[in-house]
Amino acid sequence: MTLQESYKAMGADYDEVLGRLRSERLVQKFVLKFLDDPSYELLLTSMAAGNWEDAFRASHTMKGVCQNLGFTRLGKSSSELTEALRAGDTATAASLLDQVKADYEQTAGAIRASQSGPEHEHHPFVRVPSGK
Repeated sequence: MTLQESYKAMGADYDEVLGRLRSERLVQKFVLKFLDDPSYELLLTSMAAGNWEDAFRASHTMKGVCQNLGFTRLGKSSSELTEALRAGDTATAASLLDQVKADYEQTAGAIRASQSGPEHEHHPFVRVPSGK
Protein backbone atom coordinates (compact mmCIF):
# COMPACT_ATOMS: atom_id res chain seq x y z
CA MET A 1 0.00 0.00 0.00
CA THR A 2 1.36 3.42 -0.91
CA LEU A 3 1.26 6.37 1.46
CA GLN A 4 -1.45 7.96 -0.68
CA GLU A 5 -3.51 4.74 -0.52
CA SER A 6 -3.06 4.61 3.24
CA TYR A 7 -4.46 8.14 3.50
CA LYS A 8 -7.53 7.03 1.56
CA ALA A 9 -7.92 3.95 3.78
CA MET A 10 -7.86 6.05 6.94
CA GLY A 11 -10.31 8.67 5.67
CA ALA A 12 -7.62 11.34 5.45
CA ASP A 13 -6.75 14.14 3.03
CA TYR A 14 -3.43 13.34 1.37
CA ASP A 15 -3.58 16.16 -1.18
CA GLU A 16 -4.17 18.75 1.54
CA VAL A 17 -1.16 17.67 3.62
CA LEU A 18 1.03 17.27 0.52
CA GLY A 19 0.09 20.82 -0.46
CA ARG A 20 1.17 22.03 2.97
CA LEU A 21 4.40 20.03 3.30
CA ARG A 22 5.19 20.03 -0.45
CA SER A 23 7.12 16.75 -0.35
CA GLU A 24 6.00 13.14 -0.07
CA ARG A 25 9.22 12.42 1.82
CA LEU A 26 8.29 15.01 4.46
CA VAL A 27 4.73 13.68 4.67
CA GLN A 28 6.08 10.17 5.18
CA LYS A 29 8.58 11.36 7.80
CA PHE A 30 5.91 13.03 9.92
CA VAL A 31 3.36 10.26 9.40
CA LEU A 32 5.87 7.73 10.73
CA LYS A 33 6.60 9.95 13.73
CA PHE A 34 2.88 9.90 14.50
CA LEU A 35 3.13 6.22 15.45
CA ASP A 36 5.71 7.10 18.12
CA ASP A 37 3.76 10.02 19.59
CA PRO A 38 2.78 9.20 23.20
CA SER A 39 -0.44 11.24 23.17
CA TYR A 40 -2.75 8.32 22.38
CA GLU A 41 -1.41 6.16 25.21
CA LEU A 42 -1.55 9.15 27.57
CA LEU A 43 -5.16 9.72 26.54
CA LEU A 44 -6.11 6.11 27.28
CA THR A 45 -4.38 5.97 30.65
CA SER A 46 -5.64 9.41 31.69
CA MET A 47 -9.23 8.60 30.76
CA ALA A 48 -9.06 5.28 32.62
CA ALA A 49 -7.69 7.04 35.72
CA GLY A 50 -10.18 9.90 35.55
CA ASN A 51 -7.34 12.39 35.08
CA TRP A 52 -9.36 14.77 32.92
CA GLU A 53 -6.69 17.47 32.71
CA ASP A 54 -4.10 15.11 31.20
CA ALA A 55 -6.79 13.53 29.02
CA PHE A 56 -7.66 16.98 27.70
CA ARG A 57 -4.01 17.78 26.93
CA ALA A 58 -3.52 14.45 25.17
CA SER A 59 -6.68 14.76 23.07
CA HIS A 60 -5.85 18.38 22.23
CA THR A 61 -2.37 17.34 21.08
CA MET A 62 -3.83 14.51 18.99
CA LYS A 63 -6.32 16.91 17.42
CA GLY A 64 -3.53 19.30 16.41
CA VAL A 65 -1.28 16.59 15.02
CA CYS A 66 -4.19 15.14 13.03
CA GLN A 67 -5.03 18.55 11.60
CA ASN A 68 -1.40 19.07 10.58
CA LEU A 69 -1.17 15.63 8.95
CA GLY A 70 -4.59 15.74 7.28
CA PHE A 71 -5.94 12.78 9.32
CA THR A 72 -9.52 13.95 8.85
CA ARG A 73 -11.45 11.16 10.54
CA LEU A 74 -9.25 10.85 13.63
CA GLY A 75 -8.96 14.63 13.81
CA LYS A 76 -12.74 14.96 13.93
CA SER A 77 -13.23 12.41 16.70
CA SER A 78 -10.27 13.81 18.66
CA SER A 79 -11.71 17.30 18.32
CA GLU A 80 -15.12 16.18 19.61
CA LEU A 81 -13.44 14.50 22.58
CA THR A 82 -11.31 17.57 23.24
CA GLU A 83 -14.37 19.82 23.30
CA ALA A 84 -16.26 17.49 25.65
CA LEU A 85 -13.28 17.48 28.02
CA ARG A 86 -12.90 21.26 27.72
CA ALA A 87 -16.54 21.61 28.80
CA GLY A 88 -16.02 19.21 31.71
CA ASP A 89 -18.54 16.77 30.24
CA THR A 90 -16.78 13.59 31.28
CA ALA A 91 -19.75 11.33 30.53
CA THR A 92 -19.82 12.48 26.90
CA ALA A 93 -16.02 12.27 26.76
CA ALA A 94 -16.12 8.67 27.94
CA SER A 95 -18.68 7.81 25.28
CA LEU A 96 -16.59 9.50 22.55
CA LEU A 97 -13.46 7.55 23.49
CA ASP A 98 -14.59 4.41 21.64
CA GLN A 99 -14.78 6.34 18.36
CA VAL A 100 -11.33 7.86 18.94
CA LYS A 101 -9.97 4.36 19.60
CA ALA A 102 -11.53 2.99 16.41
CA ASP A 103 -10.28 5.92 14.34
CA TYR A 104 -6.79 5.68 15.85
CA GLU A 105 -6.55 1.97 15.14
CA GLN A 106 -7.71 2.53 11.55
CA THR A 107 -5.19 5.34 11.09
CA ALA A 108 -2.28 3.48 12.69
CA GLY A 109 -3.14 0.31 10.75
CA ALA A 110 -3.16 2.18 7.44
CA ILE A 111 0.19 3.79 8.26
CA ARG A 112 1.70 0.42 9.12
CA ALA A 113 0.28 -1.09 5.92
CA SER A 114 1.98 1.65 3.91
CA GLN A 115 5.28 0.46 5.33
CA SER A 116 4.94 -3.10 4.06
CA GLY A 117 4.76 -4.54 0.59
CA PRO A 118 7.06 -4.75 -2.41
CA GLU A 119 7.45 -1.00 -2.82
CA HIS A 120 9.24 -0.93 0.56
CA GLU A 121 11.47 -3.97 0.20
CA HIS A 122 15.19 -3.35 0.54
CA HIS A 123 17.02 -2.32 -2.57
CA PRO A 124 20.84 -1.93 -2.47
CA PHE A 125 20.68 1.61 -3.88
CA VAL A 126 17.68 2.92 -1.98
CA ARG A 127 17.58 3.75 1.71
CA VAL A 128 14.22 2.71 3.14
CA PRO A 129 13.22 4.46 6.39
CA SER A 130 13.21 2.14 9.40
CA GLY A 131 10.04 3.69 10.80
CA LYS A 132 11.74 5.70 13.55
